Amino acid sequence: MENNFCIFIISNGRPDNVITYKTLKNSGCKLPLYIVIDNTDDSKNKYVSNFGESTIIIFDKLYYSKLIDNFDNFGNLRSTTHARNACFDIAEQLGYQYFLVLDDDYTKIDFRINSKLDMPTNFFKCKKNIDTIFLLTLDFFKNTKCTSICFSQGGDWFGGKQFFNKKPKRKAMNSFFCDTKRRFWFISRLNEDVNTYMTLGNIGNVFLSIPFISITQNPTQLSTGGMSAAYLEGGTYIKSFYTVMCRPDCTHISIMGLANVRLHHSIKWEYAVPYIISEKYKK
Repeated sequence: MENNFCIFIISNGRPDNVITYKTLKNSGCKLPLYIVIDNTDDSKNKYVSNFGESTIIIFDKLYYSKLIDNFDNFGNLRSTTHARNACFDIAEQLGYQYFLVLDDDYTKIDFRINSKLDMPTNFFKCKKNIDTIFLLTLDFFKNTKCTSICFSQGGDWFGGKQFFNKKPKRKAMNSFFCDTKRRFWFISRLNEDVNTYMTLGNIGNVFLSIPFISITQNPTQLSTGGMSAAYLEGGTYIKSFYTVMCRPDCTHISIMGLANVRLHHSIKWEYAVPYIISEKYKK
């Protein structure tokens, strides 16, 4: 068992519905597991009551909000950005070099590629070996120079195998494997994961999603607590423009979806990040 690694679940206003915690425990997770909340959360006492004081980590949200560019002057602290940034300091304070930071709404974690490197449509759930998956992924991360790596998301698989036959995508969202010695800062109040890999990726940092495992989440705007109120307030219209502000050279707003049409950012990846080329071209 890796003794230099822990898992953080960032949460807000959902002390009775930390779905990821249940999903991990049902999948046999025995790794050090903490729930990170902020000091403005009115339900923090209920979190402590439900999970125990040793499991709950409380950080100063206003302090971390002043350390980065929020991309707006709304004075609104509703954001997951500050919790993600606080996790680097929390990990060091707890004595860990490596950590995985997760959102709190993962209903399942699935294998999406089998031992033959095929992508079957009948993928299967990670039931009792979740720690092995995390530690093998950590080992891969430790042996790369990536700034961070993530698991794929359910939405990445719309269209099945075809998604991974397209041009390279250096996206990284939701499930970040991190190293305190490779610290980076999440930026902007909304769309922080996209804006972080877009700005840092542009200057040579490597963020990757690996396709072997995928996470499934509840639809954000159908849940209570967390970021749901912020997204319901402006839909995807406002948050998508944070990415246009971040990278107007390769990002625009487009219409996404057929049944549930919504505005969303669209990235031209050929202009977004430097390509990774084979070592055989090294001079």
